[in-house]
Amino acid sequence: MAIKKICPRCGGIHELGKSCYKNALPKKETAADRFRQTAKWKRKAEDIKARDCYLCQYCKEHGRYEYRNLSVHHITPIAEDFDRRLDDENLVTLCDLHHKQAESGEITKKELYEIVWRYYDK
Repeated sequence: MAIKKICPRCGGIHELGKSCYKNALPKKETAADRFRQTAKWKRKAEDIKARDCYLCQYCKEHGRYEYRNLSVHHITPIAEDFDRRLDDENLVTLCDLHHKQAESGEITKKELYEIVWRYYDK
């Protein structure tokens, strides 16, 4: 006999590990979502990672060198200013942990801009 659980989505009882799609609302795709799927963004993200030597720039600022699970973060979010989506000065390479912290505001925009501006103050 399979173990069952109460489904938080529909309130019914389902086998453990089975997903319930009842009453699931489809996610509305935004302009930012569509942009992130473009070849132009993928090329730019790769260029930024290369600029940042394939290292998390926040870790590097604190004397650590993290090169796994990297992504390129928009300091000013695309939803806030779509025109800055490809600006080098608005993009920084971060590891998963620091990307989540930047998204939640634990790492401030000011801190991230200061890291990036060092590339352009030389």
